Amino acid sequence: MAQLEVLSALDKAKTQWYHFTAIIIAGMGFFTDAYDLFSIPIVTRLLGRIYYYDPLTGKPGSLPANVNAAVNGVALCGTLAGQLFFGWLGDKLGRKKVYGMTLMMMVVSALASGLSFGHTAASVMTTLCFFRFWLGFGIGGDYPLSATIMSEYANTRTRGAFIAAVFAMQGTGILCAGAVGCIVSAIYNHAVPAPPFNVDPVASVPNSADFVWRAILMFGAVPAAATYYYRMKMPETARFTALVAGNAKQAAQDMSSVLQMEVQAIQTRTEKRIEYGLFSAEFFRRHGAHLLGTTSCWFLLDVAFYSQNLFQKDVYTAVGWLPSSSSMSAVQEVFKISRAQSLIALCSTVPGYWVTVFLIDRIGRFKIQLQGFFFMTVFMLGLTIPYDHLKKHNSTGFLVMYALTFFFANFGPNSTTFIVPAELFPARFRSTCHGISAAAGKAGAIIGSFGFLYAAQSPHQAEVEAGYSKGIGIKNALLILAATNACGFFCTFLVPETNQLSLEELSGENDENAQSAAEGREMAAANGHQKGTNGGNSVT
Repeated sequence: MAQLEVLSALDKAKTQWYHFTAIIIAGMGFFTDAYDLFSIPIVTRLLGRIYYYDPLTGKPGSLPANVNAAVNGVALCGTLAGQLFFGWLGDKLGRKKVYGMTLMMMVVSALASGLSFGHTAASVMTTLCFFRFWLGFGIGGDYPLSATIMSEYANTRTRGAFIAAVFAMQGTGILCAGAVGCIVSAIYNHAVPAPPFNVDPVASVPNSADFVWRAILMFGAVPAAATYYYRMKMPETARFTALVAGNAKQAAQDMSSVLQMEVQAIQTRTEKRIEYGLFSAEFFRRHGAHLLGTTSCWFLLDVAFYSQNLFQKDVYTAVGWLPSSSSMSAVQEVFKISRAQSLIALCSTVPGYWVTVFLIDRIGRFKIQLQGFFFMTVFMLGLTIPYDHLKKHNSTGFLVMYALTFFFANFGPNSTTFIVPAELFPARFRSTCHGISAAAGKAGAIIGSFGFLYAAQSPHQAEVEAGYSKGIGIKNALLILAATNACGFFCTFLVPETNQLSLEELSGENDENAQSAAEGREMAAANGHQKGTNGGNSVT
């Protein structure tokens, strides 16, 4: 069959109010995703000071390395599983049917994370990790579904900007996590006595501190709950309804109801399309290199990106931007970590996302990803080579270059690795393949969480637990991240440019239609020839 008229109408549709509504509805899911994932670095030191305080030493407590890695990384494990499961389910049941499941899971798990219970430190951390796994599972489902829905709603001319705008809400979520951390810690800070704490070390961790981390984590349920109703009101995407479910009439009705245009369900030919399966030989012939490119680039990007975010508080301490834990109370430390994260997000992370939104349909995905990996590598090396000098004599220059790595991550591969998998693959595999690509990224994030949280530690563990860091481990970690970004630069050449092409052109579905039509004509001609021959024989 030929390309359906409804799909052509979507590709040519003018930008309308409903497009912006879809961006907000899908984007609030990503706002919640980022808030939930990046609020945990704000409270990990507080958790250590509350539950692992040692009265014999009188020094601020800290999470053991294995507990720290688990608290930071367990949500990423859940995210990986959710991306694979919900990505597959989105192609089987439809995008809309699955979309609400992920959101409700995020709401319930965010609330439960803040209510983590137990009689011992180990039991509280175990409960917290359990709920954060399921929080990550819901977050994981949001990746392939939001990207696929937005790509299938958008027109060809502005598709990149629309998908990038959804993903840009991640930056706003990171900024909000820092802002909520500042507000909550400021509210409870009045209960904390002023330094010094050497008279009564317990005074640096008042009872109210336990409410701080719980309130910060539970706030993640608010934006998700606020958009649930609107998510359920969204119609199924026309491309799923027409190409996967095979109901062109319903697809036209759905799009006519939300777009200010009349869409006709017209099919110019009715030959049955011959479809190949996921991971079949034909799939790998057509899309094997594409899937390798999207998975490898996202994997390498997330090793660097999540590592940077998870140990940024250690970097700030190493260069003296954050005081050591022993010089401030537990709640004051939350405030200063939150403020540092907010400043970095406001000055580099958020602008990087929105520069991508404005430029991606002008200069293309490939160039943005390539230059992003390139400059991330350059600035990582710029931090590593003169590391000791910058740390001691030019901490401001260090922080500026560190911020620029976040800017070019977001005006670069952190945005494009999310966008391109939603464009390259056929509709019947789109959500699954995006989920696979995203899961590869989260595998990289898990390596960053579990691996680099160890690598960034000072060899003098006692000093680390006291809040000090010589930064030797951080320097080595930054060097490895620079090499990781360089590998991402070269893997980018596996991914084609997708700018200003329809989804059917990119996925090869138009070619499938043409091939099926040709095969149908050949079969019809053969049948006609056979009938003619049989007719001739009967006359004889």
